[in-house]
Amino acid sequence: MLVKNQMSKKVVTIPPGTSILRAIEILRDKSIRHLPVVEDGDLVGLVTEGDLRQASLLSLVDKVSIEDVMIKRPITISPEASIEEAARLVYRHKIGGLPVVAGKKLVGILTIVDILGAFIQLLGILKSSSRIDLILGIKPHAFEEVSAIFHRHRTEIISVGMSNHKDRKKRVYYFRLKKKPLQPIVKTLKETGYKVISVME
Repeated sequence: MLVKNQMSKKVVTIPPGTSILRAIEILRDKSIRHLPVVEDGDLVGLVTEGDLRQASLLSLVDKVSIEDVMIKRPITISPEASIEEAARLVYRHKIGGLPVVAGKKLVGILTIVDILGAFIQLLGILKSSSRIDLILGIKPHAFEEVSAIFHRHRTEIISVGMSNHKDRKKRVYYFRLKKKPLQPIVKTLKETGYKVISVME
C-alpha cells in the first residue's frame, strides 16, 4: 500500500509570514495538529500544535512569526513510498505526521491516524472474521499445508501476522479468516501435527 493512497490531499497550509496567533486559530478551527508552511507551492517548514503552544507563551506573541518557530527541515516522505516506510519514520523519529512531497512540492500529509487506518485495512480488522493462532514449527512447506487446510474447509485467509521469535519452534502465526465455525478446522490442524495456541470465533 502506497502513501499516495492513504494521505490527505486537501492540506491546510500557511505562508511563512503567518502570526502565531493566526496559526493557533487555524489549528483550532480545522481541528488539526500539523500545519505545513508553504511558499509558492514548495514546503519550507512545518509547525505542530506543540510548537505553537510553546511559542504562545512568549510575551510578544503577536510579533513572532511562523518562520521563527517552524521546523525548517521537516522529515518528509514521497507519495510513492510504502505505508510501512512511513510507519518506520514516524516510529523512529517519534513524530505525529509526515508532509508528503514530490520534489519540493507539497502534495499531501500523512498522519498517525492515516497510517493506523491503512494497517487496519491491511489486517482486515474491521471485517467480520475469525482468528486462529498456531505454531507452524520447522515442518517443510508448513505454510502451504495450513493454507490448503483452510481452503479445504472453504474459508478464506484475510491476513497473516507473525511473532518475531527467532526460534521457529516457538514462532506464532496469526491467521485472520473469513468468519466461520473453527472447531472442524482446529481438529484438522491438530491431527496434521500443528499446535493451536488460541482460537477466536
